[in-house]
Amino acid sequence: MPRAEVPPTATGLPIAMPPTTLRLVVFEPFFFVSSRVTSRAAAVALVTFAAFVDLVAYSVAVPVLPDLSRRLGASPTVIGLLFSSFGLTLVLVSVPMGTVSDRIGRRLPLILGMVALAASTLLFAYADSLAWLFAARLVQGAADGVTWVVGFALVADLYGPSERGKVMGLVMAGSNAGFMIGPSLGGWLYERGGMALPFLTTAVLAGVAALGFLWLRPPSTQMAREAVPLASVLRARQVRACVLAVTLAAATLAMLEPVVSLWLASDLGLRPSRVGLLFGMAAVASTGLHPIYGRLADRWGARRLMLTGLVATALVMPVLSRASSFETAVVLYVVMAASMSLIVTPSLSYMAEAMSTVGVGSFGVAYGLYNFSWGIGLIVGPAAGGFLFEALGFTRLTLVWSPIVIVLTILVARAASTTRAAVARPV
Repeated sequence: MPRAEVPPTATGLPIAMPPTTLRLVVFEPFFFVSSRVTSRAAAVALVTFAAFVDLVAYSVAVPVLPDLSRRLGASPTVIGLLFSSFGLTLVLVSVPMGTVSDRIGRRLPLILGMVALAASTLLFAYADSLAWLFAARLVQGAADGVTWVVGFALVADLYGPSERGKVMGLVMAGSNAGFMIGPSLGGWLYERGGMALPFLTTAVLAGVAALGFLWLRPPSTQMAREAVPLASVLRARQVRACVLAVTLAAATLAMLEPVVSLWLASDLGLRPSRVGLLFGMAAVASTGLHPIYGRLADRWGARRLMLTGLVATALVMPVLSRASSFETAVVLYVVMAASMSLIVTPSLSYMAEAMSTVGVGSFGVAYGLYNFSWGIGLIVGPAAGGFLFEALGFTRLTLVWSPIVIVLTILVARAASTTRAAVARPV
């Protein structure tokens, strides 16, 4: 049976601490070993900071890379390939890194992930050819895969089902701030100090995160080192249902981001500044809702909440296409963002729930699969959305995509329910 909670003595400290341990608590706080609660809180804070830095590194490049690429002679097609190359290494690294972290623990991969992120941003800062830019983007994608897979696996190690959604919601809220401030920070630093400054700043932040994980002494857990073959994991219908749900969610979210921007500019005639404001307001709403949805996932069930989010997103999409002004578009897109957030945070807890049906808490493999599924959605969604937008327009696109999401959500719900019934059936 999988362990539901970290044992009370998971820090390695006995419940009744002797004087030596008390001295360790008082005089060596830099090693985060004061108690189980403090260790868990420090681990969550560092994972949140690492995810925040990762999203800053990803988004800080948005206003900078196109200009840098054009200076190096890149065409629009090459610039597009440069941005999409990020997803390639993310997909390739996610599952193997999850398996490795189950074998060797979480701390070392997280340190190396932050070192790789710092290295990629330094490559961006001093790249003098397109080849070096592509190398930097590929390394950045690999670092992203390590950070998100191993970071969320560590959180799942330390918190049981009754708390996991709440904590993951807090991590998502904190990390989402990186995506909110990254583009504006990158543009401001670029204007102040030239091309290298945004990347050098991000490299320093990644270095700080690496030092934090170097000092961290999280509670040791046997489950964090318990490796499970990927084939065994995928034989569980609950896991397969979760993989399908995460891929569907990622494809839908990734499809909407570029398509909505094109629709706002072409149909409503909004300037880039107003399009950015709309997305910024939606991001603020999402950041505030992640912790709330995490708590609700703990109370009502992550699977149920995620499926509700998928259906809500599918129903709101056609309504969004009826917006006729900037004001109505803002209101409807904020509602859309609230629906999409209802997918993301619960899906993180749902993956851990699904893994429990395998019989062990192999959370490295779990979040490797999660990141892999999300990466596939990031690749498929924009390509399919762009094709349908060009062929049908935004309104008809939503009328086609919405029923597909609802039908697939029903299939996921049936598959998951069948698995639960099979587990509960007496033998």
